[in-house]
Amino acid sequence: MTELLLWFTNFENTKPLALLIFFTVFCGILFYVYGSKKRSKRLESYKNIPLEDDDIEVKGK
Repeated sequence: MTELLLWFTNFENTKPLALLIFFTVFCGILFYVYGSKKRSKRLESYKNIPLEDDDIEVKGK
């Protein structure tokens, strides 16, 4: 067990391990976003939200 902990303290070992973890998470996020066509269309529709006009009237004016 101590050999494993000593292996993690060496930066030459932890940098590739961290890269592998982050790359796996990144691929997981991409698969989540673009994996389902229904979810993909829903998320793509969100990109136009800032450009839509607000039709809500402010009370008191």
